[in-house]
Amino acid sequence: MPVLFEEILCTSSRASILVVTFLFEGMTIFFALERRGTNSVAAAQRNLPRKEPRHHGGMPHSASKLNITLAKTLKPLQPIETLRFGQTFSDHMIVATYDPETGWSAPEVKPHGPITLDPACSCFQYGGNVFEGMKAYLGPDGKARLFRPDMNMRRMEKSCARLALPPIDGDVILELVKCLVNLERRWIPTESGYSLYLRPTVIATRPGLGVTVSDHAMLYILASPTGPYFQVLKPVSLLAVSENVRAWPGGTGGHKIAGNYSPGFLPQQIAAEKGYDQVLWLFGDDRRITEGTAMNFFVVVKRDDGDGVDLITAALDGTILPGVTRASCLALASDPEFHKEISLRLYPQEKVYTMNDLAKWSSEGKLLEALIVGTAVIIGPCNRIGYEGEDIVIPGSGMGPVGTALRKKVLDIQEGRTEWKGWSVVCT
Repeated sequence: MPVLFEEILCTSSRASILVVTFLFEGMTIFFALERRGTNSVAAAQRNLPRKEPRHHGGMPHSASKLNITLAKTLKPLQPIETLRFGQTFSDHMIVATYDPETGWSAPEVKPHGPITLDPACSCFQYGGNVFEGMKAYLGPDGKARLFRPDMNMRRMEKSCARLALPPIDGDVILELVKCLVNLERRWIPTESGYSLYLRPTVIATRPGLGVTVSDHAMLYILASPTGPYFQVLKPVSLLAVSENVRAWPGGTGGHKIAGNYSPGFLPQQIAAEKGYDQVLWLFGDDRRITEGTAMNFFVVVKRDDGDGVDLITAALDGTILPGVTRASCLALASDPEFHKEISLRLYPQEKVYTMNDLAKWSSEGKLLEALIVGTAVIIGPCNRIGYEGEDIVIPGSGMGPVGTALRKKVLDIQEGRTEWKGWSVVCT
């Protein structure tokens, strides 16, 4: 049988999974092979039934022991111009479950589809849900890449711990993410600005209505080809909101959990009715600025000494999500090498700043740019901010020079055109 292609699905220090595709009498046949050192063993056609020993209190030791059930029929790829964020899904997903007696199950690759849960599960009743957002890109060399995925995994570990979910090992989950990316490589668009969005999720699945910690859980990883978060990268308008808050001290604002998002839907709806695209969250009597809807928020302000500009965002005080793109923008802004590339000196600042500060900078002509920043949008411009019946207008008709430079650099790194401090991680 002629081999169409061989693809490493998953690797670790112990083993790797090799998916080999054959063409036989007009049929495409998949085999999963487990490779250990120089030996390869055919595990099964379309299925790898070997079980991973379960461990109480942690993830399986390695993601290389997968149960693999491949889809019998692959979905057709959509034209990229029809892709909308989170609406199209690839052929497969990965699922694992946690039981308090046996620990985490062996993870399984299976066709994307519905899952079955008891309606009394904690995830439905008490919101025990944690997730991450990541993207895989194809580089000019044809290799799939993730952007600083270790940061996502550390954040996911902390989010699970905050909700007292069963413990996870982010390094194992990252292996699983890479497995799914390599399996679903055909779903990664090649055009710049497009990617395969990945959504690792952990949900509390304890069946029962008791208000207590969930000792059961499910991990699943979805893959969704996507284009730009906004169909056209145009400036967005924000309505500053203080009567509702996104997060508060001692809460969960610094973690990526589902409960941080749904309470924002009503303020978002109200903002839309008033003619604004998104919400700018304020906090406290001093109306300090926190985040923009579900994204981090930055402003670019002219310095009094004329030596470059300040890049300002709220400090990580427990109410702000420690975004990966946020951290990357701050790191770039503090790097002299990047300053040299863009011929501009940037001074990153993480601090408390308020709507009064924003209005003052605007009236003095110092407010140069406002940016929304996150995995989905990457970096996008804001053109006006509504506050107490008036608009603070950001100068310019699109993305300013700082936002443009940061977005270009981040995309070049994500898409493998530029190597930068190991941020772009090849899925091997």
